[in-house]
Amino acid sequence: MKTEFRRALPADIRELVAFDRKVFSESDRFPKAYWKDIEAYWMLVDDVKVGCCAFEKRVDFQEDIREDEANCRMDGSLYISTTGILPKFQRKGFGQLLKCWEIAYARYHGFTRIVTNTRKRNRSMIALNRKFGFEVIRTTPNYYFDPSDSTVVMQLIVSR
Repeated sequence: MKTEFRRALPADIRELVAFDRKVFSESDRFPKAYWKDIEAYWMLVDDVKVGCCAFEKRVDFQEDIREDEANCRMDGSLYISTTGILPKFQRKGFGQLLKCWEIAYARYHGFTRIVTNTRKRNRSMIALNRKFGFEVIRTTPNYYFDPSDSTVVMQLIVSR
């Protein structure tokens, strides 16, 4: 099994939006314009795109607690804005492989902290993050809609 992580190009935005549609519910998908602002990567297994993740560098996730719904700059912090595996490849260990790569990416690029968030009902992602040492730093009620749900914000302090 050959695994590769490849940076998504601006020309991939339509494909990223289609991928998002296959993995997430309508209310959890990113607007097309957001994909232009984040650094996305494909996870390819035997040349098949099975997963995707995206980052915002030097950003702390705070849009759930700020009135302006912004994420402020924070040196040393890497925000994982999305981690997704296509449904037909889920529960086969690819999520663990992608999470491991995300952490290796952070270390390699000198980040000292990783922050991410997910729906409270997404127990699989919360468990996966915990498996890699992420800790819950807060839960914000009513962050998500359709259906309504809290967001669980987690962080990992990265050692080199």
